[in-house]
Amino acid sequence: MADATRTLVIGAGNPIVGDDGIGIAALERLRERWQFDDAVELVDGGTWGMNLLPLIEDTTRLLVLDAVQAGRPPGELITIERADLPRTLSLKLSPHQIDLREVFALAELRGTLPAHLVVLGIQPLRLEDMHVGLSPVVAASLDALVDAAVTQLRSWGHEPRRLEVARA
Repeated sequence: MADATRTLVIGAGNPIVGDDGIGIAALERLRERWQFDDAVELVDGGTWGMNLLPLIEDTTRLLVLDAVQAGRPPGELITIERADLPRTLSLKLSPHQIDLREVFALAELRGTLPAHLVVLGIQPLRLEDMHVGLSPVVAASLDALVDAAVTQLRSWGHEPRRLEVARA
């Protein structure tokens, strides 16, 4: 049964596949620069796939940070609300091919997809090659993604507090 007071923020993606690491980078920046009340849980979802299902089913508010292929210019911020999220189940050759669309589809079939669900993402420049680090255009969008996440959390009634960041 979902905890009505809990908000889950998942940073998704694979940082060794270039821009796919934007969700993990945004989650880390949230941890470094913001403090949240106990009802907000930040989770590095990486490439967990179906292992995220129990966490997703146990919350009523879910915010996902990720690279989002939407055919937009690289570095553009993209917001997808629950009703517009793709949810599909398809034949897979390996259990390692599971992505968030399948997790969302299964949660919806089980009646446990969170009532409040938003995906915030950045249109990647490159995803197909093994490359550690974000492209410059996507890296330049990191703060916009973090700001959008803080704004979304505030709209759900949370009061994130900015931390003092030591400057090098």
